[in-house]
Amino acid sequence: MFKLKPLLAIVCLLSFISCDQINSKKILRLGHGLSTGHSVHQGMVFFGKKLEEISNGRFKVQIYPSQQLGSERQLIELLQIGSLDMTKISAAVLENFSPNIKVFGIPYLFKDKEHVFRVLDGPVGKELLNGTEKYWLKGLGYYDSGSRSFYTIDQPLEKPEDLDGLKIRVQESQTAIDMVKSLGGSPTPISWGELYTALQQGVVDGAENNPPSFFLSRHYEVCKFYTIDEHTVIPDVVLMSTHIWNALSDQEQKWIQEAMNLSVIEQRRLWMTSEQESLEAVKAAGVQVSYPDKSLFVSKSKSVADKYGKDPLIKSFIEKIKNTQ
Repeated sequence: MFKLKPLLAIVCLLSFISCDQINSKKILRLGHGLSTGHSVHQGMVFFGKKLEEISNGRFKVQIYPSQQLGSERQLIELLQIGSLDMTKISAAVLENFSPNIKVFGIPYLFKDKEHVFRVLDGPVGKELLNGTEKYWLKGLGYYDSGSRSFYTIDQPLEKPEDLDGLKIRVQESQTAIDMVKSLGGSPTPISWGELYTALQQGVVDGAENNPPSFFLSRHYEVCKFYTIDEHTVIPDVVLMSTHIWNALSDQEQKWIQEAMNLSVIEQRRLWMTSEQESLEAVKAAGVQVSYPDKSLFVSKSKSVADKYGKDPLIKSFIEKIKNTQ
């Protein structure tokens, strides 16, 4: 939870620096939790450049990376009260605000990468994005965040039973907690900024994330085993406060959406390169990268889909995703 004084300090800071216009330019403040070397940050820089070009200088995007303005949960809360314009959020954290997003946390839901993009860029993805508006969040697009896999300090995970008794860091996501539990591990929610120290001090035995995040966070310095089981595909979602969005003209909204659409294409291109480079880099640093029999993990984690499938709305999204051709 946010403590009151830090919240007030951030709100006051943002209110001070973000007048609607500075030298006739409208400033959009975009906060996120990743480093500047991440393809997601680079996609946002591209978005800012394109928006400035498309709008003929009417808009400028100011980016605050590396949790400068708070955790992902805190950034969403700032959007909801209109004290921050934009953010990038993992769908795993967004599910706490927009319940239908939980569907992305279902293990082994997607057939392959092409299936992921057909869902995200098609009617199902659009419907899930539109569903955030009732929570004062305007969904603008999905950035690629790859597949999530386990990395551990002391031992590889060749089968689900190897997770028994291990404390695994997860995001603030009930589906992530349920997924790790289904495989026999002990899920431990810890903020991204605190995870390196938690691994170093043995607070947790491992974590789960995509290759670029594993590499850029330098978690490979502590965790020497990376098991590519690809249990979930959880996209990053770019959001805007509806308080800000609804105050814009139709033309301004079109400029922002056009720039975002272009940045999605660019970020996904950057992601492909980053993913391969990250795997090569961690191998060079001495990390043992293994590829277990996924069918064992698929079978063991089926209880998660069964649990969330009891919700008629989530069940309908599971079926829509599976039926997307």
